[in-house]
Amino acid sequence: MRQPRLLCIGGSTRPGSSSEQALRVSAAAARAEGASIDVIASRDLMLPIYDTETRERSPRAVRLVEAVREADAVIVASPGYHGAISGMIKNALDYIEDLRDAERPYLDGVPVGCVAVAYGWQATVSTLAGLRATVHALRGWPSPLGAAINASNRVFDENGECVDDQTRFQLETVARQVVAFAERQSPMGLAATDL
Repeated sequence: MRQPRLLCIGGSTRPGSSSEQALRVSAAAARAEGASIDVIASRDLMLPIYDTETRERSPRAVRLVEAVREADAVIVASPGYHGAISGMIKNALDYIEDLRDAERPYLDGVPVGCVAVAYGWQATVSTLAGLRATVHALRGWPSPLGAAINASNRVFDENGECVDDQTRFQLETVARQVVAFAERQSPMGLAATDL
């Protein structure tokens, strides 16, 4: 069986942010489950505002869209800014519109792990709900468990290691769920035996 290709998208404009650290914990867990990992994080997601009026794309935007096209599964980790997905992450997800006419449009049938990181539970939960709604709108399958990480508690050390057992459980469970679901699918959606 071919290794599932997992694309991990997330972080903030600040390299090493809590949301990027969360993304990397999930990526490591997915790698341990046998997935091939591609991470596009932090400043690599600083793309021009998505423009529906032109097909011209920056090299970073082309890389992102092609990585989404090739992915069997995706994990998205967004910081919560004012109770919602950050503008940088939302803009990156907007680029998936370029796949509307693809053989597999948008994220159709793709398992997507959802991770929200914010300072406080209210922003964390509302960001996670917004992220799951966006994944649904893109025809993706949000992971049954969405990771809600309250960064006002100490969850990562100075080296980016997760030091909170509950946080680690959430991030690793999201990774295991998306990898397991990807392994059960064909490249074009659910296998006939899974219907």
